[in-house]
Amino acid sequence: MEGLNRHLEIIERLRTSEHVTVAELAAETGCSEMTIRRDLDQLADQGVLRRVRGGAVSLLLRGENPPFALREHEAVDAKRAIAEKLDAMIADGESVILDSGTTTLAVARVLASRRVTAVPLDLYSLNALSTAPDVRLLVPGGQMIPGTWCLAGHLTEASLAALRVDTAVIAVCGLSAEHGLTAHDLAEVPVKRAALAAAQRKIAVCDGSKFGRTGLGFVCPVTDLDAVVTDASAPRDELDRLEAAGVAVIQV
Repeated sequence: MEGLNRHLEIIERLRTSEHVTVAELAAETGCSEMTIRRDLDQLADQGVLRRVRGGAVSLLLRGENPPFALREHEAVDAKRAIAEKLDAMIADGESVILDSGTTTLAVARVLASRRVTAVPLDLYSLNALSTAPDVRLLVPGGQMIPGTWCLAGHLTEASLAALRVDTAVIAVCGLSAEHGLTAHDLAEVPVKRAALAAAQRKIAVCDGSKFGRTGLGFVCPVTDLDAVVTDASAPRDELDRLEAAGVAVIQV
C-alpha cells in the first residue's frame, strides 16, 4: 500500500479508535511493523497522534483536524467536481471570498483562469491565484495559523468587515441541519462569520463525509446559507433537512 494511502487509512482508524497498535495496523494494511512504526512517527510529527509503546493514541478525538497536506489528498475527485460546479456558478467580474480549506483550494485553482476579484483566506489559495493574469487579488491582513496557513485574528476580521462582495465560498469541517456549520479551529470561527457577513451570496462547499462530523466551534445555522455544493456521497436524509430549511442543495 502506498505511503499516503496508508496514512489516510490510519487517520480513519484514529477517528473511531482512541488507541491503535502497530501489530493491528500491520495486519490491516499488509505492511511490515517497521513500516507502520515509521508511518506513526511521521503522523506524530504532524500532530495527528501521540506515540506510545507498541502503538499510538489518537489526537483527532479531541476535534483536531488532520494536517492540510493529508486532507488535500482526501476525496480528490469530489473536490474537483465541486470546484467545477462553483466555476459555473460564478460569473466573470464577480468578487469572491475563498475560505481556507482544501475544497476551496480546488475552487481557487479553477478560478485562476477566470476574470474575478478574489479574497483568499489562506496562503495556499493565495499562491494558486498569485500568477493568474485576470484575477484581481485582495489580500486581507492577519496572523497566519501554523499548519493550515490560514489567516485569522483581528486584522483579518477587520479587513473582511470593510468589504462587500458578491459571493463567499465557505469551507466546512462539519455541517448538519441540527448543528449548523462548524469548524475545528476556534480561531477560524470569527473569520468565517466575517466572510459570510461580507457576502451577498453564501455558499458552503464540502464532500459527503463532512455531514457526519461536528466541529468544536459553531459558525452559523444552515438558514444563513444560500446554497450547499456537495458530492453524491452526501446522505440524502441530511440533504432533505437542508432543503426543508430553505437551503439550495447542489450535488455533483
